[in-house]
Amino acid sequence: MDKAQLKGWWDHFRTVNGITLRGIKEVPKDKIDSKPCKDMRTPKELIVHMYTAMPAIADGIVKGEITWNDEDDAKAGAGIKSHDDLVRFASDSWKATDSAVQSLTDEQISAMVKTPWGQSFPGFVCVQIIYDEHLHHRGQLYAYLRQMGIEPPFLWDFEHNSPEFQPRAATAQV
Repeated sequence: MDKAQLKGWWDHFRTVNGITLRGIKEVPKDKIDSKPCKDMRTPKELIVHMYTAMPAIADGIVKGEITWNDEDDAKAGAGIKSHDDLVRFASDSWKATDSAVQSLTDEQISAMVKTPWGQSFPGFVCVQIIYDEHLHHRGQLYAYLRQMGIEPPFLWDFEHNSPEFQPRAATAQV
């Protein structure tokens, strides 16, 4: 994968993230520290985990090594006291992640990146890890919303995203 291919793929993820952000906004303001699913994270812990991982992995691709761990989640979550703080944290984390991914060079995309998981991967695989991790935890967020009696945003309803997360005209990449 090169930068041109990554750009088109990442643009789709931008719209996916827009739906996730809509889901985060649906979490009731008084439920961010609740336990809607037994033995699982609170909505705040889940969202902090999702949005701490994204920029940490993206920055790791830039640096050649991902160093993110659970302690980073705890540090990030400590300053989040309200629903507004949580939404702002997710939004700011997206912006940092997007900036790091947009800055990647062809060399960084193909270079091996050391990870904390005992295996190194090419940069483009690490970008895929961001996507996989995000969708995995978005599924959990959707389960939380349903447990709280809230219908999550439809998976493909990109048209109702905020303008910055709306679909752009698609172009085929060969």
